[in-house]
Amino acid sequence: MRVARSPRERRTADPSCPPRLPPCPWCLSPRAPPAFADRPLIDAGQAGGLADLFKVLGNDTRLRLLHAIHRGGAVCAGDLATAVGMTQQAVSNQLQRLVDKKTCATRRGGNGIYYRIVDPCVPSLLEFGLCLLETPLPAG
Repeated sequence: MRVARSPRERRTADPSCPPRLPPCPWCLSPRAPPAFADRPLIDAGQAGGLADLFKVLGNDTRLRLLHAIHRGGAVCAGDLATAVGMTQQAVSNQLQRLVDKKTCATRRGGNGIYYRIVDPCVPSLLEFGLCLLETPLPAG
């Protein structure tokens, strides 16, 4: 049975999920909130905020874009469009959703707009998601 753990505990205690990324800086901060299981039940506002966040992250194109940005550091929209096989306009529309949620930020460089991930927890969250997909659950 999979035990719910904080990202900090999971990174150090679960050998079936190798740490390919460093733990999220926020999760290791002394000011980090308590582990999810130790918090009071989330209220309706927090649940709504999480649902909104997961709606934005719950799109396969945006997940691929985030992965491409993470791999490239700061990537222009044209290169991202090529990487995911979409038009630049379609990619820009998806990236705007990530910018609106403050997951990514932009900077203008020459004729292009470059995107980068600004929330250090995002790569770890995506890595945890892949870990859940790739780690077989024990039978029983």
